[in-house]
Amino acid sequence: MQPPTIGALPFLRGTRQQGFLAFAGDMWKTHGDVFQVRLGSKTMLFAMHPDAVTQVNLANRKNYDKLKSYDNVRKYITGKGLVASTGELWLRQRRLMAPFYTRKGVQTYAELMLADSVQLADRWSDLATEGTEVEIAEEMTQVTAAIILHAMFSTETMEAIDEMREAVETIVGFSGKRLAAPGAPLWVPTPGNRRYVAARKLVHRTISDLIAQRRAIPQEDWPSDLLSKLMTARDPDTGATMDEELLRDESITTFFAGHETTARTMTFTWYALAANPGAAARLHEELDRVLGDRTPTVDDLKKLPYTLQVVKEVLRLYPAAPFYARDAVGSDTIGGFDVPAGTSVMLSPYYTHRHPDFWQDPERFDPDRWAPEKEAAQHKHAYHPFAAGPRTCIGNNFSMLETHLLLAVLAQWFSPRLRPGYEARWEQKGVLSLKDGLPMVIEARRARPGR
Repeated sequence: MQPPTIGALPFLRGTRQQGFLAFAGDMWKTHGDVFQVRLGSKTMLFAMHPDAVTQVNLANRKNYDKLKSYDNVRKYITGKGLVASTGELWLRQRRLMAPFYTRKGVQTYAELMLADSVQLADRWSDLATEGTEVEIAEEMTQVTAAIILHAMFSTETMEAIDEMREAVETIVGFSGKRLAAPGAPLWVPTPGNRRYVAARKLVHRTISDLIAQRRAIPQEDWPSDLLSKLMTARDPDTGATMDEELLRDESITTFFAGHETTARTMTFTWYALAANPGAAARLHEELDRVLGDRTPTVDDLKKLPYTLQVVKEVLRLYPAAPFYARDAVGSDTIGGFDVPAGTSVMLSPYYTHRHPDFWQDPERFDPDRWAPEKEAAQHKHAYHPFAAGPRTCIGNNFSMLETHLLLAVLAQWFSPRLRPGYEARWEQKGVLSLKDGLPMVIEARRARPGR
């Protein structure tokens, strides 16, 4: 049976007028949990029900892979890196890298996460005194870029951090535009092409130089960072290590995926707290009661459950990736509708997380949804901010630890305030974004000791 179908012209007109995110939501309300869009020879099937998440990511996962839908990601950003790799390469790399990203494994980086968080708190103390308005997304991107570059490469200088961050953001922005429209071939020297090529060369050269520098010194002197772990990881069957190209691609992938999600989650957290003062008050009460004037430690996180509930609720309402695709290798049936081979199945954390059959008052920001007994009662895949199944984002534990620590350190002392009259306008530009940014004034809750 064919699902409700939207043709190319209505789809293009709707997305141009409303944006992809809003238009997809309207189509869901109109057509139900499964509908499709035909764009020439390409078919995109949208599936919003949690059972579809289970089927595509677990129950029939062998029938779905990251094929044509990820061509631009491979071509312009990650190369053969884990996010978009497929088949045996993906399986081998996932096995090699998984131990670095377990809950226990990522705690290796907790101290540097805390150090960068405290450094930002020092800067925010000055901003709070000045009363200067800042762009919170920029603040969060800068600190998460510093954290991942410290974790990945033991990078210390802010100049190197800013240079790499800006280059990767140029690459990601360029790729997002190519998803919407093909654009001129890279050999055509348009301004956008020139910026992208220069940024890619900078990133590739920087990583290649770091690898070369590391190989030039005895292995026992290598820092214990993610690059060293990638360089020494050996295939258990062949004993082979990653070649230069794969090391570079996995490094780019780690940086691209390792700060973007957390930066956006933290940005959206400040919006949610400013817009929901009751939740902010409970968060501050917990932080004050547990920490007092102390900087939190990893052990303190167990005593900050409401802080984590805030993070989970932000990920529910505002997941960094509102949609992700899986390409059908063979035919299947989803929600009673036919899925021919070659169909791009679009799963949506953004709308599944708002499904009224699984979330009471789904648009309301309510961290109490994540009290243990309520979380245990949820449909297992009504919530999938990091995808689900074997291809769950490998960095989810890193991101959750980083977000929990960042929020604890910063909300302990600060309560950023929205610009008067600000209204959030959400859109998807590759990832979830606020159309007008998030201008806020850093407001101190109380004086920090020694400041």
